Amino acid sequence: MSLIPSFFGNRGSSSIIDPFSWDPFEGFPFSGQLANASGPAREVSSFAGARIDWKETPEAHVFKADVPGLKKEEVKVEVEEGRVLQISGERNKEQEEKNDKWHRVERSSGKFLRRFRLPENAKLEEIKANMENGVLTVTVPKVEVKKPEVKAIDISG
Repeated sequence: MSLIPSFFGNRGSSSIIDPFSWDPFEGFPFSGQLANASGPAREVSSFAGARIDWKETPEAHVFKADVPGLKKEEVKVEVEEGRVLQISGERNKEQEEKNDKWHRVERSSGKFLRRFRLPENAKLEEIKANMENGVLTVTVPKVEVKKPEVKAIDISG
């Protein structure tokens, strides 16, 4: 007898668990609230998992977002008041034909929205965005930090 089915609860007679089909929050008070949500909460959250990396180099802050299958026209990059970088977009659901029989739907669709507060050293007027092979790259140049001049003093004597 396997411990996994008893640990995760009774899921039927099968002792094999599909890790992609179970809800790890099953039984919690908020479980299913998002799935049953409607309106903007459901629309934004349905594809909210847009993965974004943020790295800082000596010259810039670089954001890379995985947005496979989206065209650049379907993605927006904006800077809001208060130095907030906003990346948003929408992936439309594939049209269902009357005679289609779906076996599995794993690709997400819907709207996504991510916000990042930019640091003081960001040059907001020079932000650039590029999309290639399903990866959106947003480059935010940094203000150059001037190093203090060091003047060598000759020692006499």
